[in-house]
Amino acid sequence: MPEEFEEQAAQQLDIGRYFDIARRRHVLFFTLLLLGWGIVWGAGWLLSPRYKSNTLILVEPPSMPKNYVLPNVSDNLQDQLQSITQQITSRTRLLRIIDKVDLYDDKRHVLTPDQKVARMRKDIEIELVRDPQNETINAFRVSYTAPNPQVAQRVTSELTNLFIDENLSVRQQQSQDTTQFLQGQLDIARSNLAEQDAKVRAFQTAHEGSLPTQETSNLQILNGLQAELQNEQDALNTARQQRVYHESMIDQYRALEATPRTAGGAPTGLAALDQQLSTLRSRLADLSSRYTDRYPEVQEVKSEIAKTERAREQLVASLRRGTNSRGQSPGAEAQDVVDPALNAPLLQVQSQLKADDAEIANRGQAIANLKSRINEYQARLSEEPVVAQQLADLTRGYTQSQTNYDDLLKKVSDSQMATNMEQMQEGERFTMIDPPSLPLKPDFPNRMKMCGAGLGAGLGLGVLAVALLEFLDDRLYSDREIEKLLPTAVISEIPEILGAEDEKRSRRKAFFGWAMAITIILIILAGAAFSYLRA
Repeated sequence: MPEEFEEQAAQQLDIGRYFDIARRRHVLFFTLLLLGWGIVWGAGWLLSPRYKSNTLILVEPPSMPKNYVLPNVSDNLQDQLQSITQQITSRTRLLRIIDKVDLYDDKRHVLTPDQKVARMRKDIEIELVRDPQNETINAFRVSYTAPNPQVAQRVTSELTNLFIDENLSVRQQQSQDTTQFLQGQLDIARSNLAEQDAKVRAFQTAHEGSLPTQETSNLQILNGLQAELQNEQDALNTARQQRVYHESMIDQYRALEATPRTAGGAPTGLAALDQQLSTLRSRLADLSSRYTDRYPEVQEVKSEIAKTERAREQLVASLRRGTNSRGQSPGAEAQDVVDPALNAPLLQVQSQLKADDAEIANRGQAIANLKSRINEYQARLSEEPVVAQQLADLTRGYTQSQTNYDDLLKKVSDSQMATNMEQMQEGERFTMIDPPSLPLKPDFPNRMKMCGAGLGAGLGLGVLAVALLEFLDDRLYSDREIEKLLPTAVISEIPEILGAEDEKRSRRKAFFGWAMAITIILIILAGAAFSYLRA
């Protein structure tokens, strides 16, 4: 408990010490307070006023939906504004505005063109306006600060027109550049595609018949040629058999002619014809079991049978006429009668033998041609895998060129539509919402802020000066400080005895202090009120 009382007493003594410092140093404090405030507040009225004119420019999206016409320029508004700002704040553009509006013509300080451009860049301010929901930029504010409000408004108007016009010009130029670039790429792709197409066509022409698309037709043709070869070989075998058969018939006819004629001579010729008919009929029966009646060999055998039967009938008729007219025996005139009957079939068989030889030769030539064609198609089929691989490589390059060409063709078409949209000013554009304002009050200096800043500067200066003096002052002003210096405790104290003059002096000093404080406060309040009313 005693320690708590001591701490409370120490705090009370410390507060009393601060009041004592205030009584001793209040004149200095209030003087510095008024001085600091007056300097800053007065500077606000001495500085040349500067007026700030601003305007709000809205960024309107394209009037055409993006799913109909896709823009072919960058939609990053921040980068776009940065690029346009750099172009507008270029030396040439700014000097043109400076000469037009007669900016920075200070007769006391002649500025170079570069200095004028540097000052104007500092006076221009561009502020982006973001949507608080999605943080997207939907507008921006352009402002210019000048000593004259009319000049500030005019320059802001010039800058606003430059932003709007430059945006249209930049977007149109970028759109045209994009379309021209894509058109150039399309021309290159078209040339590559034509080159690839020529290579594919030349390859197809050089390997006509061995292409993968012709494999099925080659197989069908090969199967047909092999079947035709088999038929030709069968026909050749049949023709050779016919030739052997006709040779045997000729031998029989010649043997019949060389046989001596007797009384039974006639029957010998008839026997030969009968034997021939028997052989032909046996052959017909064999062919009929395998082929139809329309088969050429079957019809040929039937024709031979009919000829042989007519020859036999002629021979029989001749023998009968000879026997009945001359009254001789059949064998006596056999030699004279049989020869004419036997010569006609022999001549027919000989002519058929020649036909057999011609047919054998034709069949042999046809077989040779068929074998040559079969070898050709087999070579095509064996070459087809290699050709297919080479053609696949060429076709792959052609397909890639075709895909690239189609993609570029679509991009060029879309880019041309986007360029037309930009030229019709239907794309993203800047619209001035608020015209450049005519400032009625200066933006700088802000005299109310400078009034508050002066008050803070005065307070800081006063407190700093009082603290510094107290730190440098080594005099003792309280009994507590004296007690700290004494080696023993103080037993009793003699209170200060003040006379009438001392009390009057103390009251006058307190009155002067309060009057000074109230006066300074009233002065500061009056200055603040004046700044507020003039603002």
